[in-house]
Amino acid sequence: MATKKYSDSDLKEFKELINNKLAEAREDLSLLNGSLSHSNDHGTNDTGRTFNMMEDGSDTLSREEVAQLAARQEKFIASLQNALVRIENKTYGICRATGNLIQKERLRLVPHATLSIAAKNAQG
Repeated sequence: MATKKYSDSDLKEFKELINNKLAEAREDLSLLNGSLSHSNDHGTNDTGRTFNMMEDGSDTLSREEVAQLAARQEKFIASLQNALVRIENKTYGICRATGNLIQKERLRLVPHATLSIAAKNAQG
């Protein structure tokens, strides 16, 4: 029995959606990386030493948070790029657990999804 697939027009719609999300994600990553590279410039050069020390402590935490956000953003970008590969292979939108089509509504919300809601819920 052949697995159902999304039509070329559906795949084109998803490709546009994913490319738009990729552009946004890359822009966000660029901003995150920019804030990481400029994090030493926190504008406290003319303030007292005590304030600088407190600022350094909070700066480390925010740097770690920004680094985590950047790593998550990189993972999201990779997931979107993998979804584009699946579109090219015409395997996009097929649940990797059940082999059934993932609902369009789910793919519009989570365009890099590889599992249907039912399969995702079954994972726990």
